[in-house]
Parts: sequence; C-alpha cells; structure tokens
Amino acid sequence: MVVRITGMARSTIARGVEEIKQKPEAESTRIRKPGGGRKPKRIADATLLADLRRLVEPATRGDPMRALLWTSKSLRHLSQALVAQGHSVCAMVVADCLHELGYSLQANRKTQEGSEHMDRNAQFQYLNDQAMAFLRANEPVISVDTKKKELVGNYKNNGREWHPKATPELVNVHDFIDPKLGRAVPYGVYDIADNKGWVSVGTDHDTASFAVQAIRRWWTAMGQERYPQASRLLITADAGGSNGHRVRLWKIELQALADELRTPITVCHLPPGTSKWNKIEHRLFSLGTIYLTPTVTITRMGT
Repeated sequence: MVVRITGMARSTIARGVEEIKQKPEAESTRIRKPGGGRKPKRIADATLLADLRRLVEPATRGDPMRALLWTSKSLRHLSQALVAQGHSVCAMVVADCLHELGYSLQANRKTQEGSEHMDRNAQFQYLNDQAMAFLRANEPVISVDTKKKELVGNYKNNGREWHPKATPELVNVHDFIDPKLGRAVPYGVYDIADNKGWVSVGTDHDTASFAVQAIRRWWTAMGQERYPQASRLLITADAGGSNGHRVRLWKIELQALADELRTPITVCHLPPGTSKWNKIEHRLFSLGTIYLTPTVTITRMGT
C-alpha cells in the first residue's frame, strides 16, 4: 500500500522500517542524521577566523601597510579581502564569523572630553558662584544659545511616520535653500530661576545683533513681568558663535541694551569645549518642539 501511494521502491521502505525499529525515539522532524550536511565555513576552513580577526582588529586602523584599512571594513570588502587570501566566503558568512568573534555594528559614542585646562574647575566654580549670587538676590539669570539652523520649506527630514501604504509624503529632491523662505535660525533664552524659555526665530543670519534682539524680546515679553524689581542681569553663554567672547558687535549691542534698560548686564562665558554644560542645552532645546509652538517670534535681522 505504501509503495502504491508514494511510488517508492519496496527496498527503500523496508530500510526505513528497519531504522524506525532500531531508533524508535528518533526525532521525527529531522531529515538527515545528526552531523550530516555541509560543515560551516569556520570549521571547514581552519584559518578563516584567524585571518578575519587580523583584518578587523583595532591595531590595523589607519595603517597603510595593512591589507585593509578601517575606512573600508564593510562585509563586502572583508569578503573580497578574504577571497584574495585564498578563502571561499561571501558577505553573509563573514557576518556570521564576526558575530562569533564578538563583533557587532556600533556607532561612535561621544565620551572623550579631551585635555582640560588646569583652572577648569575654578572656572566653573566662579560661574556657579556668580549664578547663585544673582539667584539668591532674586535677580534674573538667563542661559542663551543658538539652535541648529533649519531649512524652511518642503524638505526631507530624517525619520519615518505612519502613512497609508504606498503613499509617502513627497518632498523636494534637493536641499537648496528657498530664497523666499530662507533658513530658520532659532535663538533661545532660558530663564533658570523661572524654568521658562523663549525662542526667537530669524530668517536671515545668526548675528550678534539678532542674538541681543532675542534677549530684548524676551525681556519685553516675559522678563520685566517676572522680575519687576530687577537691578541687574546675568547672561551665561558659549564662548563662540554670535555671542562669542571675542565678538565685538556682541559687546556693543549688549551695551546698547544695558543703556536702554538702565540695567547692568554681566556675561559669563563657558570655557571652550564645554557648550554641552550650558543650561539651555538640557532644559530648553531638548524640548524644542514643546516650547517652539506657543512663543515663536519671527525676526528678520540684517547682517
């Protein structure tokens, strides 16, 4: 009956019956016996893993005398380099071998601060003492900075959104600046004591005049109401950009603002390379989409 149904030879079926009798507990899902089939490349090729490790080990980075440079360590280039050494592998086999060696795809991580100035701690201590003195006297202390400039218009943004299938949002092919809309320059002012922020968005250039104008707008709209008895103002800022410590126009515009408000203005610049320590980076710009909606002011400033 089995011969008629399957079309197999009687001898083949008889051998199968004998195997079942000999190993009744055998796994019914296996086709081959344990150990059957082709052996993995890393087993069949004894030197494959060793040669691959030499190609990707950190000591080979940037060495022009090595067979492969760190800038070309893709699976395709690794497989080509191994083939040139006499191995028969493809990119997928290289990926399996890398996982077995303990490698994985990883992005860079920003952790190294570099060398520090001998008085770096004293500099931060001075900034903190200044800010605490102003806060104890209920005087305004603000942190200012410029956020990343963005193109205004129908441009591609990284990331994905849910849309009906096969109906993506259509955007411009090239990221050329629109001469009519310009480029958005968000300049933020963060009130440390009140934990509130203000963002002025310019469409021209990130200049010192624009930076001081953003501070002036913050004071007119929020600052003077929050600090009606203020007798001085402290500004903490980065050492570069439109509010850099060497920008003469920044000092001239601040002096004009101080004369206008009849209020002394003190500026504390963070040391170079420490812009991430600025309060506005963590308290305002990290929540930019929340703060931008209610308090956006479009300002066009000349160069």
